Amino acid sequence: MLARHLVRRLAQAAVVVLGVVVVSFLVARAVPGDAAVSATGARASASELAAARERLGLDQPLPVQLIRYLGDLVRGDLGTSLHTRQPVASDLGSALPASLELVGAAMLLAVLLGVPLGILAARYRGGRAGGVDVSVRVGSVLAVSAPVFLLALVLQLVFATRLGWFPTAGEYDRALDSTSPLSVWTDITVVDALITGNWAMVGSVLHHLVLPALALAAYPTGVIAQMTRAALLEEAAQDHARMERALGFGRLAVLVRFSLRAASAPVLQLVALVFAYALVNSFLVESIFNWPGLGSYTATAISSVDTPAIAGVTLTVALVYVVLNLAVDLAQTALDPRVRLT
Repeated sequence: MLARHLVRRLAQAAVVVLGVVVVSFLVARAVPGDAAVSATGARASASELAAARERLGLDQPLPVQLIRYLGDLVRGDLGTSLHTRQPVASDLGSALPASLELVGAAMLLAVLLGVPLGILAARYRGGRAGGVDVSVRVGSVLAVSAPVFLLALVLQLVFATRLGWFPTAGEYDRALDSTSPLSVWTDITVVDALITGNWAMVGSVLHHLVLPALALAAYPTGVIAQMTRAALLEEAAQDHARMERALGFGRLAVLVRFSLRAASAPVLQLVALVFAYALVNSFLVESIFNWPGLGSYTATAISSVDTPAIAGVTLTVALVYVVLNLAVDLAQTALDPRVRLT
């Protein structure tokens, strides 16, 4: 049963990835501008442009281009960036770790804040302490509604520029490249610093992470808190919860000890969704805090009509989303075997 469930989910994931590949290919071709001009320069002659179109395969019919693109993907070739002149896979391998570092920190904050807030709101729903529930719900709505770029700018202005508590921009203090050089293992700076015991680098990265991670964590925190509250209240209305209260367990104990595990399935699925959403939102935050991730790479690719890079970024984000959803689905199956039957 479990093997059949896994095969079915993998097949669904493969269909989603194929759909994303086709859509991203078509969207990249629909971007205004001429990729051949980007590859050769605005002053290229007509013959140079024709040669560039032939080299890039742009002179072929669209279905032929798509088949060629799919064949390259099967071989692991995402093409060559028209801007950097480097393989897109290599560019993404350099930019993605920094984005994952930022998004990972934001999602950790979101889970650590959102789940307890959701439990608190469910515990104090109604009654004389109902103000706690109202406060959590209002705060969640504000966190979800706040534009991430505006929140990032406010945090930067108040806590970096005015108060000087945190750095204005960057991933870490570049002076450490000379005093405490980092040995690269995973390309994720904070992980490499922890592995090698480079505590000066760890401290600097965490110091630089606070503001961008807080800005990026606002939306996930709000939706996780709301989902946790709703899922717990739904579980608390079930027969088992009434029996547990009849046995003398308090409301908080029923929520945390008995209802939280069953309520975790929709929360886990939501975490996967908001992770992918946060990865896209991180592009704006990275631009504001000059974080060296996918944001600046994507902005440059769009402005220079770098179609291989645009398609590569789109495919990367989609793959992250599919892999996370598959991982969450397997985790849900482990937590609740009834999921295998759906």
